[in-house]
Amino acid sequence: MPRRMMALGTTALLLAAGCMPPGQAATAPTDANLVWSDEFDGTELDLAKWSHRGLGRRKGGFNVREAVTLDGQGHLVITTTKVGGRYHTGMIGTQGKFERAFGYWECRVRFQRQPGHWSAFWLQTPTMGKPVGDPGKAGTEIDIFEYLRTRGDKVQHTLHWDGYGKHHKSAGHVASVKGLTRGWHTVGLEWTPDEYVFVVDGKATWRTRKGVSRRPEYIILSLEVGKWAGDIAKAALPDSVAFDYVRVYKTRPAGDAGK
Repeated sequence: MPRRMMALGTTALLLAAGCMPPGQAATAPTDANLVWSDEFDGTELDLAKWSHRGLGRRKGGFNVREAVTLDGQGHLVITTTKVGGRYHTGMIGTQGKFERAFGYWECRVRFQRQPGHWSAFWLQTPTMGKPVGDPGKAGTEIDIFEYLRTRGDKVQHTLHWDGYGKHHKSAGHVASVKGLTRGWHTVGLEWTPDEYVFVVDGKATWRTRKGVSRRPEYIILSLEVGKWAGDIAKAALPDSVAFDYVRVYKTRPAGDAGK
């Protein structure tokens, strides 16, 4: 059956439970609540939606365009490889192409399997710390998830605001979610003018009113190399994180099990 003709009702139920069949790409919902999405169909990154970010050295690796691919089966794949004495990986973002405040931001992801690098789905502000003391106006780095294989079935949600210097502030939470090391998972953020609610596989994992941004922000998908995630020299490379989709809704979809 063609991907776009799959039954939406069945897909919605499976997504809410975080249990789409292994390897099966999800179908894009067709409702007025959906603001923006990329289902990663085709074989090339949609450069009308995304740009490569931070090309060159970043932390313990080097961001290269070639690390970001579409597999032709409805998935975006970011891969870390060792090339000579360097570790190549990738990062993409929607800055200048899609930026929005509030709503429900969600991806479906299959996490990397090796230590030494971490994957992330995050939102960033173009005016970090400007001004200091007002994250509502300046914006906040919102790490919807950061995943380190060394932590197994745990995922981290983190906020950073007031710049990255002496005024920097942060808050975070590490959530335990059974089964994260296997298969596909949905990770989302409900962002309102008053709070953030982080959601994994349909269940709320963290609520906070700290550092709430009220300005438009853009999406970043990344796989980064660094000691925080363990020793990359011990990793069996290449190793990849895969995204089935990224979707942004006006409000959290009805029927979400974590509501």
